[in-house]
Amino acid sequence: MGIKAFDRDDWRWLNEPRSWDHRDGLTITSDPDTDFWRTTHYGYVRGSGHVLGVPLTGDFTVSASFTGDYAAQYDQAGIALWIDERNWIKAGVELVDDEFQVSTVVTRELSDWSVAPGGPVGRVTIAAAREGDAVTVRYGAGDAEPTTLLRLAYFPPEVEVLAGVMAAAPTGPGFTVRFDRVQVTTA
Repeated sequence: MGIKAFDRDDWRWLNEPRSWDHRDGLTITSDPDTDFWRTTHYGYVRGSGHVLGVPLTGDFTVSASFTGDYAAQYDQAGIALWIDERNWIKAGVELVDDEFQVSTVVTRELSDWSVAPGGPVGRVTIAAAREGDAVTVRYGAGDAEPTTLLRLAYFPPEVEVLAGVMAAAPTGPGFTVRFDRVQVTTA
């Protein structure tokens, strides 16, 4: 039996943070010095960020709406699809050089990062849909459905994935993010 949240009881942690609460949505306070990255440009490998997800195989969509108290460089929150330390995707909002960026990192042995300006960020929704061997990532601001295409990427099909929400604080003391809606649907 897993954690009961968002109408499911099979949620589980990858790198459980010291502080979190799921009584009214989900609030995560990211531990400091947490991140997901693999080698490219920076030369390090980190898999210490927090993911609360459900195990899924086949086609699915995961969508999360959230707000965060971003303060330090690279504070980040959003969604994650985790196969293992060499194969994963994270997408969400990240504070980069004092600007909000909508960010996607695709890792297949090596990490690949893409960003788009996010402007002032309040509540956002990020969604990822896995169909066959591809994942499509979309973004929406405020209460808008996620319709803006951020990324289309290869992702191994028919392999179990831990799909859910993520948060990390690579350089700062940690920060708090509130997920008020998380939906997981399967095909």
